[in-house]
Amino acid sequence: MLTVDKLQTAATILIVPGLREHVAEHWQTLLAARLSNVRSVAPLETDKLDCMARVRAIQHELEQIDGPVILVAHSAGVLMVAHWAAHYSRPIKGALLAAPPDLDAVWPSNYPSSETLRSQGWNPLPQGPLPFRSIVAGSTNDHLASLPAVTRMAEGWGAELLNLGDVGHLNPAAGFGHWQQAEALILELDR
Repeated sequence: MLTVDKLQTAATILIVPGLREHVAEHWQTLLAARLSNVRSVAPLETDKLDCMARVRAIQHELEQIDGPVILVAHSAGVLMVAHWAAHYSRPIKGALLAAPPDLDAVWPSNYPSSETLRSQGWNPLPQGPLPFRSIVAGSTNDHLASLPAVTRMAEGWGAELLNLGDVGHLNPAAGFGHWQQAEALILELDR
């Protein structure tokens, strides 16, 4: 039987998925399988669109972790992290925030409307600097956020911006499973 070496980090990696929760072939799920020190925010059974319920789920997981933490969020998970940082205080070593959606954009019909998200507490999105080092990874052809919108979010949060090029929403639908660069970025944040 072939064994795969696990990626070692000093910090616990907390995976914060987006609204679609855990998808088997998603880069976050594949990354979690590669990490030796990882936890994931559990899917919500109820109130799936309630922003504060999702923020409380992040806080619940963080309360289970001793020592340094790196947050790894995708899509709406990035927005959840911004809301979490506006409501809670805990030392965070760093965050990898990939493909944040633009709440002011018009999304495809299979996504929640901006009115629904506003009524569920997603908007307004916290804009102040995050109290930890953050890398925001964005795409030039994401159907949920333009690169200028992602750039504005990164600037507002005091985060480094990483332009990934034409990677869509960095999800299986855009042709992404394993995202090897995420491992290198996590190791950089872990230093």
